[in-house]
Amino acid sequence: MVKHLANVLILSLSLGITIWVPSTAQPAHATDVRAPVWAGLFYPSDSNALAQKIDELSRKARKTAIQIPKNKSLRAIVLPHAGYIYSGWTAAHAAHILPDKGISKVILLGPDHRIGFRNAAICDVRAYATPLGRIDLHPDVDKLRRQPELFQNLPAIQDKEHSLEVVLPFLQHYLNDFKLVPIIVGRGGIGPIAGAISTIIDDQTLLVISSDLSHFLPYEAAKARDHETINEILSLRPDKMMKTDNRACGLSPLLITTRIAQSYHWKPVLLHYANSGDTAGDRSRVVGYAAIAYFGGLSMTNQNNITTQFSEAQGQTLVKLARLTLRKRFGRDNPDETTQALKTALSNESFNQHYGTFVTLTTNGQLRGCIGSLTATEAVVEGVKQNAINAAFHDPRFAPLSEKELDRVEIEVSVLTDPKPLDFQDGADLIQKLRPHIDGVIIQKGAARSTFLPQVWEQLPQPEDFLGHLCMKAGLSADAWKKPGLEVQT
Repeated sequence: MVKHLANVLILSLSLGITIWVPSTAQPAHATDVRAPVWAGLFYPSDSNALAQKIDELSRKARKTAIQIPKNKSLRAIVLPHAGYIYSGWTAAHAAHILPDKGISKVILLGPDHRIGFRNAAICDVRAYATPLGRIDLHPDVDKLRRQPELFQNLPAIQDKEHSLEVVLPFLQHYLNDFKLVPIIVGRGGIGPIAGAISTIIDDQTLLVISSDLSHFLPYEAAKARDHETINEILSLRPDKMMKTDNRACGLSPLLITTRIAQSYHWKPVLLHYANSGDTAGDRSRVVGYAAIAYFGGLSMTNQNNITTQFSEAQGQTLVKLARLTLRKRFGRDNPDETTQALKTALSNESFNQHYGTFVTLTTNGQLRGCIGSLTATEAVVEGVKQNAINAAFHDPRFAPLSEKELDRVEIEVSVLTDPKPLDFQDGADLIQKLRPHIDGVIIQKGAARSTFLPQVWEQLPQPEDFLGHLCMKAGLSADAWKKPGLEVQT
């Protein structure tokens, strides 16, 4: 009976359920190398048997492989992380799109199944190992580790999480020599983590996302839900994924990837979908799996620039949206032709992109309210509507806007890229790296934190004055930017 129960637990694990089985997994105690904990459970522990299994799955995947876009380069790929008997067929579709050269760095994102923590974690090791050999960590790991508020070291997670390990043998088998940036993602921090990862993406980087889809629904219900989830991933609009449960265990890594794909204009393509009912499991309770590739231009230039996303005319559309939102709040009718024209203008896909937004109200050149969000928690159109209301009625520095003021208040809308950490050595280096009239700046030291939007440069054009006032806004001394310990994001 004991043996039977153990087998049931191992079966559930390999399907993707998040149960920890300490009796069978061998913990990794090496300080330098994260050993293969789940070999023998999710995939073969013998190197020859493992290579043969991947080859077998790759041959099977060749029969259902799709034709990849021409003149486009692979930039990211979603792969499942269940036992190979269940999800290996889907994962093996990577064999037919991964380039045989040109990838020197793999950024691997996987979800936290067992611990529970905020933001992300990178194990304090120098390499990961599987039965196929050792993979050294890329030097860019050190850049991320210098942001411990985003990328912490959690020793407890090192031996317990399987989402990274299970994917690694496929990458080792298909790619030539590469170095690894292994990131386990917890709750929150989608925008800042995406921003930090974007700083280490180059032409030789492949972003890999480890995720299964729905868990333990009946076969037909799982197919319906999974295809709905896949369509949201492909459209880069994961609204339902964010609002409903049991869409994907790797939800946070997928949202991070969506944010990066939006910035770089990558196009996702479905390579394969199946569930455990199609491979080796019971159809009464299945787990879904998808392989999705993201393709971009051959040149990996960073296009995370608001001016490439929104024209001046589109900016004016957002200002009109903010004003009509306030008119509606006061119960004023908006002309039908104006409402229809705005609706038509807002149908442009750009307005559904996720960016941070601020709405600023002024009267006779004097601030009357300013509220916004620094990170991209929602579509631009929704952010502008919400922040227009907040700036008018919920800025604690001012009384609520009156209807009499509405016709003479000036409205300004700011659309922001995700904050990215600014790496600098000292105050002088910080001054050199700031871009006046371009960068909005966030500073933090301990619990003290403050923000200036880019337009503050108009009042404080000298970087020394800009930083001094920003520090005082946070309750710090005016020269705190010259001293160690200050964190800066732009």
